[in-house]
Amino acid sequence: MRSHSVKSIAELLQSEPGLRKINSFVKNNEVIEKFFEIFPAFEKIVEPQKVERKILLLKVENPARRHELFLQKEKLVENINNFFGEKRINFLKLIG
Repeated sequence: MRSHSVKSIAELLQSEPGLRKINSFVKNNEVIEKFFEIFPAFEKIVEPQKVERKILLLKVENPARRHELFLQKEKLVENINNFFGEKRINFLKLIG
């Protein structure tokens, strides 16, 4: 008799080659969804757009605020990755 191992959806997304793109998509969207949970003070000044190839695109209309965030981008990336307990973002790209 064959024994069946029960895997969680998270385990399947990580282990099955065909599901890796879905796993990446889910993780990228989670960064967007949780952005204001990580940075509540940015709610009125930043609009997270998308994550692509571990690059988080943020829309910041105010040039002065955009420059402030540019100066802090390494710390912001570190905070995001620490929040998720893994390296989800390598770089921030700021647009106006």
